[in-house]
Order: sequence, then C-alpha cells, then structure tokens
Amino acid sequence: MFQQKIFDLIDRDRKGMWASRVYDYYMLLMIIASIVPLMFIENYPIFKVIEIVTTVAFGIDYVLRWYTAGLLLKRGWVSYLVYPFTPMAIIDLLSILPGLNLIDSSFKLLRLTRLLRIVNLLKIFRYSDKITLFINVLRKERQVLLSVLMLALFYIFLTALVMFNAEPHINPVTGAVTFHSFFDALYWATVTLTTVGYGDLCPVTDIGRVVSMLSSLFGVAIIALPSGVITASYLEELREYRTKKD
Repeated sequence: MFQQKIFDLIDRDRKGMWASRVYDYYMLLMIIASIVPLMFIENYPIFKVIEIVTTVAFGIDYVLRWYTAGLLLKRGWVSYLVYPFTPMAIIDLLSILPGLNLIDSSFKLLRLTRLLRIVNLLKIFRYSDKITLFINVLRKERQVLLSVLMLALFYIFLTALVMFNAEPHINPVTGAVTFHSFFDALYWATVTLTTVGYGDLCPVTDIGRVVSMLSSLFGVAIIALPSGVITASYLEELREYRTKKD
C-alpha cells in the first residue's frame, strides 16, 4: 500500500492527485535551479548550496522511482534489475553524479564534467506534458522526418563535394584560404542549406556562386517540408490529448 502511494505521488500521469502535481512543480523547480550555476562564470557560494539541495532532491527521486519500479515496469523482481538501465533512469543518475563530490570527497572521480549538469534539462521530459506531446509527434512522424533528414544529408554532401572541387583553395583576390579541407566545404554546405550563412566562407567562382544560390533555395524547401507535417500531426495529437484530459 505504501509503495502504491509513493508511485501515485511521483507518477506524472496521476492527473487527479494535487500532491502529484505539486511534486511535479517541485522537481521542475529543482531542475531549473540546478542549471542556474551554468549561466555564470563566477562560482558564488550560493551555488554550492543549490548543488547540494538539487543533488539530494534528485537522489531521493531516483531512489523512490527505483523503489516503485515493480509497479512501473510490471515485471516482478526483474523490474528492479532492469530499471537502472532504462533511458530515464540513466538520465536521472547522470544528473546526480556531478554533485556527489560536494557530499563526500571520495566521490570526486565521479565528477565527469561540469557540462554533465546539462543532462538535468532532459529530466523535464518526465514532468512536462507539452514536451511529451511534442516527442510523441516526432515519434509518430519519424519515417517522414527521417526521409527528409537523409535527403538533406545527401544534398549537403553533394554540394560540399562540388564546391570543394570547383572552388580554388586559395582566393585569387585576397590570397586567403577558402576551403582548406573537405570539412570546411561540409560546414559551408550545412549553414547554406539552413539559410544561416555566416559569410566566413564564400565562393569566388561563378560555379560556386550558382551552387550557393541553389543550396539556399533548396534549404528553404527542406525546412518547409517537415514543418507542415509536424504542424498537422501536432494539432491531431493535441486534440487527442484534450479529449483524454476531458
């Protein structure tokens, strides 16, 4: 009975429980607080307090979810062996590791990198209905999006190959290096396809400029193609979500 109460508290799908909703908001607050130190260069003393508090909160949440793994996975005692290897459990563990060195100096080897704390943002997927809704849309339309991705990658490689062989490696006007390596050509093709274009690499031949114009136009089509698919699927998923909620 106690285990079931804990599971109902930490399970985001328990819409009717106000305590579960409060728990979700509390964990979202802890996630946001854990990211705050990454926004500053200086290491203020308050950041140590934040790290200890958030690490303890994440640790308790991890233990509670492991404790109720049987109700979540419904595989008996095997659930407690399988749960630590599930994607969200791994994310939970990675969000705890950076702060363990503040609790005990013997855990300093577990501090992989300061950037590991960015993993905390992935925990929002568990507590946000809107993000989960969008993830469901991407999962439903994964075949279409994968096809567009493959088409974009093919076009990037093709235009990079053409540009790398058509353009001189030394700019005849300024004497500067244009495409020093094939990776430079891939970089140029990517930022051109996405219509970003930083201007740090520019073609100087007529062939290169024609390829650049075509790549920019093709980039608009590539971006617009999945946008309509995602929008239509998102609206459909949103209607289903509101129907279930009502």
